[in-house]
Amino acid sequence: MSTPPSPAPVSAANDVMPEPTPVQWADIVQQLGAEIAGPLSAALEQIQNLATTGQIDRRGLRLLRRSVDDARTAGMLGQQLARLASGRLRLNRERQHLTQMLRNVLAQRSRETQARGVQVRQSLKPVEIWADGALLFALLNALMDWALANTHSSVDLRLDLTPWPVKARLSCRFAHRSLDLLSDEGPAQEPPSALDSLAWRLLEQTAITLGVLPLREQEAGITLLTLEFNQLAPDEAPPPDSTHAKLEAEAERMGGNSRPLAGCQVLILAAQRELRAEAQAALRHMGMLVDTVASVAEAEQFCHDGLPHVLLFDAALRDDALLQMVAGIAQDAPDFAFVEMFDGEHRTQLSTATADGVARISRRHLADALPQLLMFELSKRH
Repeated sequence: MSTPPSPAPVSAANDVMPEPTPVQWADIVQQLGAEIAGPLSAALEQIQNLATTGQIDRRGLRLLRRSVDDARTAGMLGQQLARLASGRLRLNRERQHLTQMLRNVLAQRSRETQARGVQVRQSLKPVEIWADGALLFALLNALMDWALANTHSSVDLRLDLTPWPVKARLSCRFAHRSLDLLSDEGPAQEPPSALDSLAWRLLEQTAITLGVLPLREQEAGITLLTLEFNQLAPDEAPPPDSTHAKLEAEAERMGGNSRPLAGCQVLILAAQRELRAEAQAALRHMGMLVDTVASVAEAEQFCHDGLPHVLLFDAALRDDALLQMVAGIAQDAPDFAFVEMFDGEHRTQLSTATADGVARISRRHLADALPQLLMFELSKRH
């Protein structure tokens, strides 16, 4: 992909308020309804056509699936925005290696960027900050969601420090119009409405909740978003907590946060419908996006264009094909979370306690232990 030219200095496109007003939240709710209703109306049209003709071609099937996926994505974004608006978040500020976390996010999404034909250019200096790990991870994923949905070029990411006052500055630059259509002549055009989608709303509100200033600029078809992090980590930091303390901290956060893993995606791989249902039920209150497949081949197809955050799989399906898929995912995303489910008695094991880095849990403990296990596995990787 071509590289977007550097935008000329312009005034900020938005001066962000510390918190959205009730009127602004009402606008977000209205936008949520529109972004759900639009795709569902398109899906209904395809279904009505199917009912009338009794058949649907591949193009119609693709359109139907895309419409359902778009509505589902909008619903997921609505869940995440509702969590931010709930006022029940407890931020657990810890030392975070921002550079490494960003690299982990890019590695996990490498299949998606390759499938979209988007090149992500990186210029990242080592930076550590104080922040809530789960929310910071959500912010970086929201940034990629928004950029990948709108770019017509490469996505250029730059992480550095400002001279004074010293702040961490993450910038994301891309062309929101095709570079072939960009011209310096003629009147300035308004940016496309997709830049102000729910994905942007989530990115903006997540940043504000973290205490990060999102500054967005548009000029001649180029978008530049800058995120400024004020709380840099000092050279000296307290020693890390023990695993026991971390588990207790995650349990406390689960109790205090509304839908603590909202927006994270888990893929459940199990041939038995009952097991898939039990795992889904255990995660229902977590606000996660849950998908299920019944075979390794279906799981491979699902992961081809983009990885979930967690693969939860039945130990009965462990064979060479599954191990090969796990190895391939681990190579693309070294910090990916794997959880293996066993029938019968089996003690719950964190990935840090197993030789292969796969967490394990008994089927009978899914309801009471799986949410806390996933909280630890995901926060550990953040």
